[in-house]
Amino acid sequence: MIRRPRRNRQSAAMRDLVQETNLSVNDFIFPMFITEGERVRTEVASMPGIYRYSLDLLLDEIQECVDLGISAIDLFPNLSDSKKDKYATESYNPDGLFIRSVRAIKDRFPDLVVMTDVAMDPYSSDGHDGIVENGKILNDPTLEVLGKMTLAQAEAGADIIGPSDMMDGRVGYLRKALDEAGFQHVSIMSYTAKYASAFYGPFRDALNSAPKFGDKKTYQMNPANSREALIEAELDFAEGADILMVKPALAYLDIIKLLNDNFNIPIAAYNVSGEYAMIKAAARNGWLDGERAMLESLMAMKRAGAKIILTYFAKEFALLNQ
Repeated sequence: MIRRPRRNRQSAAMRDLVQETNLSVNDFIFPMFITEGERVRTEVASMPGIYRYSLDLLLDEIQECVDLGISAIDLFPNLSDSKKDKYATESYNPDGLFIRSVRAIKDRFPDLVVMTDVAMDPYSSDGHDGIVENGKILNDPTLEVLGKMTLAQAEAGADIIGPSDMMDGRVGYLRKALDEAGFQHVSIMSYTAKYASAFYGPFRDALNSAPKFGDKKTYQMNPANSREALIEAELDFAEGADILMVKPALAYLDIIKLLNDNFNIPIAAYNVSGEYAMIKAAARNGWLDGERAMLESLMAMKRAGAKIILTYFAKEFALLNQ
């Protein structure tokens, strides 16, 4: 036998020498949850180790993350129902919790990359990503709300805008709004291929943002489709997206690779709440090695072509690599 692949596996040093894919804390964006009040820190029941923080404690938590080498976060708000309405007006309130929090984070951590979510559902009394009329999600009127939300976030200091709503044409609409307002430097990471997935449950628990009726299948993608992801990606690319995202990650590694093979801009993957929760639950029951499963999953996303990974494992990974 001339070719013996095992020769390159004979020791840890040899395996490290020929390793094709490497993970770094620099690959990650850490999703974090902000909630109302002071001195509040409540664990998300379905996401062990992940917490909702009031702003005072969130700033302390971010300091820990920065000290561990984490350089980017994605912020999401948990709001009381009293702050929600049909048109998500709280989303662009300059004195509201979310906008104040973005401003405070950037004031204290100017070098931290802060990504913000652009979608109506955390602020909507209907729990949908768009304006609801007669049981239908209205596309174009929703863009106006998303535009106001985006400008408020950019003015507060957001570095990356993350439209997760899946409305048609929103990337172009938001790029134009940002540029005309003088925010040409603000990036757009588009939720390009966001599937109508069963893996979002714990996230909706964290934000109390589940739809009040129906589902999101008229705007999120059908899990059976892959070519449709290319259509979405071509549109977002043409409309000015700087980064294309696939969500979820583990069940859609083929989509990550598909976009990476076809577009010369960074591809991101969102390692979603359900993927995180599955590993945590199995590890707690002793059914698998949680640390190894975490690393293997993250490696798979990177190997498939994700340059950026949004993951709730970011801090845990950083602690392991101190």
